[in-house]
Amino acid sequence: MEHIIIKFIIIMLISYFAGSAAGAYYVVKLFTGQDIRKIKSGNVGATNAGRVLGKRGFLLTILIDAGKVFITLAIVSHVFMNSNIALVTSAIFLIIGHLYPVQLGFQGGKGVVVYLASALFLSPLTIVVMAIVMGTSYAVLRRYKVAGFVSMASIPLTAFWIEDSFTIICGLIFLFFTVVMSHNK
Repeated sequence: MEHIIIKFIIIMLISYFAGSAAGAYYVVKLFTGQDIRKIKSGNVGATNAGRVLGKRGFLLTILIDAGKVFITLAIVSHVFMNSNIALVTSAIFLIIGHLYPVQLGFQGGKGVVVYLASALFLSPLTIVVMAIVMGTSYAVLRRYKVAGFVSMASIPLTAFWIEDSFTIICGLIFLFFTVVMSHNK
């Protein structure tokens, strides 16, 4: 039992610190020498990196933020032989690290890319459904942000219908509400 607790503490720490690698901060710092937290919206995310650097900044930030999720979850999956509890724990600590990175004074991004990358890794079909919901919602509502939240909400709902893992469903619900709450910070 003690061995398992130590492994989970290691998962939490590795995931938190991997999540803390704030792609937008490093990309903007690299290309401009500036702190993204003091530019445009001040958010440490892909959208603000795009405002500062254009498509290049947006895409590099997504690549870094999604990459940290895929690499970390792949390692956890391999080490823990696809344990859903280990994967969900890792995803939760990845998003916490992204939202509250210690090296940036706990001022991180909003977690959208981390949430979507985690969902893609944990339950890939949910992203296909999300894309369909996004397109449909935007066509009807003509409001990108509202359509985005509606489509992101479809991920845990889709997982409920297609997954046989209660752990993954609960993890996706938790991640979704974490992203929603981060938009109020």
